Amino acid sequence: MANGNNTAGIGFEQQIWAAADILRGNMDAAEYKHVVLGLIFLKYISDTFEARYQELKADDDDVEDKDAYMEVGIFFVPQSARWSAIAEAAHTEEIGTVIDDAMRAIEKENKRLKDILPKNYARNELDKRRLGNVVDLFTNIKMAQHGGEKDILGRTYEYCLQQFASKEGKRGGEFYTPSCMVRTLVEVLKPFKGRVYDPCCGSGGMFVQSARFVESHSGNRNNISIYGQDSNPTTRKLAMMNLAIRGIEADLGGYNTDTFHNDLHPQLKADYILANPPFNLSDWNDGALNNDPRWKYGLPPSGNANFAWLQHMIYHLAPNGKIGMVLANGSLSSQSGGEGEIRKKIVQDDLVEGIIAMPSNLFYGVTIPATLWFINRNKMQKGKTLFVDARKMGTLIDRVHRELSEKEIAKIADTFASFDNGTLEDVKGFCAAVTTEDIAKQDFILTPGRYVGIEEQEDDGEPFEKKMARLTGELSEMFKRSHELEEEIRKRLGAIGFEI
Repeated sequence: MANGNNTAGIGFEQQIWAAADILRGNMDAAEYKHVVLGLIFLKYISDTFEARYQELKADDDDVEDKDAYMEVGIFFVPQSARWSAIAEAAHTEEIGTVIDDAMRAIEKENKRLKDILPKNYARNELDKRRLGNVVDLFTNIKMAQHGGEKDILGRTYEYCLQQFASKEGKRGGEFYTPSCMVRTLVEVLKPFKGRVYDPCCGSGGMFVQSARFVESHSGNRNNISIYGQDSNPTTRKLAMMNLAIRGIEADLGGYNTDTFHNDLHPQLKADYILANPPFNLSDWNDGALNNDPRWKYGLPPSGNANFAWLQHMIYHLAPNGKIGMVLANGSLSSQSGGEGEIRKKIVQDDLVEGIIAMPSNLFYGVTIPATLWFINRNKMQKGKTLFVDARKMGTLIDRVHRELSEKEIAKIADTFASFDNGTLEDVKGFCAAVTTEDIAKQDFILTPGRYVGIEEQEDDGEPFEKKMARLTGELSEMFKRSHELEEEIRKRLGAIGFEI
């Protein structure tokens, strides 16, 4: 987030992260991630419980009545699990056990949290002295009272997920999709109400941003219902915690499992599908899925699941439903394994509403660029597809990581809105509305650069002959300098006995 809602710049999240980072020691980010996020979760629900506790006490109501907390969306925290009990045990050898027992007690009192909280703080590998120091730091931070925003923990949690993704590199992308990419999907799709589905939901970022979109447009997030699943058990728990701290109800199925072989929502027809499936997943089909009804446009190759994910989502789409998904760039032009024919049939069925070529370096730990696909069962512009080349967008926020600004995301969303209402004017090098007939002339390859062309360069007013004379003169000087450097290198190598 180069500007706008730049969570990295508001301080509080960084304060929490710095406190949590004390725990790391020699532990891998993937290992201590769950320790940190679990502690943040525990501290927040204890703070919010305590705030409600004081309200009830002031009104002479029953402070131990579970319903009095649950009716306002607050988890009930039994006495042994409250932060005061955790803080008291901070510098004892039993601190790990106290936290584990607190997690179990909270799960017992709140069925929605059953089996999702981490309970491995007592293990020997976790330095109890450091754990106690982090508890001390958290004790001095009143999360529920910091600022006026109810979603403060949600922002903190998301910031820490982002930091962990950065630390884990390529593996981090498996559970965390860059926030600016998710916001681009959401701002284009505009999921105001209906069923929202993600078949590979990771830590739940698509759901969080959808709910946030509804609220930011003066809507009621209860107007959307959320469905998803994930094959990774720990990632699924991250998603459930991420949603729980925001009070978002979701049906992620009863367990973690592979979406292709065990679809937990077989009858679902979703209004909006948002997803970032694993890129180029191989060995996803051992032959058992060859005759699956989801492959309407052709059997995807077993060596690459890109078009299996796309067809799975199309299969789950309601009559007026829309998809926004992230795919590897190869899916735009690949011909191997029948992928070209599958892509051709999907385009001919008039499902592809838009394609966005995104900048590189958006994902943590990898420079691979990606593409956003938008599928619509009921396009407003029949027989046309919008192509957007956003590869020059974004700002490097560190040496290797790029983010889109709120202004850039709005520009993309506005471009789609103009396309939908028929007022879009093509912009060389950025966007173009293209007919299916013209796509067919390009052999159904969907690379935006083929359609948007090259950005027109402003004429600098310098006459051609004069410019060429200047440029060739500069080139001559460069050649001369290169020969001088070449001779210098020869001399130095010769001085130590090496001849070229």
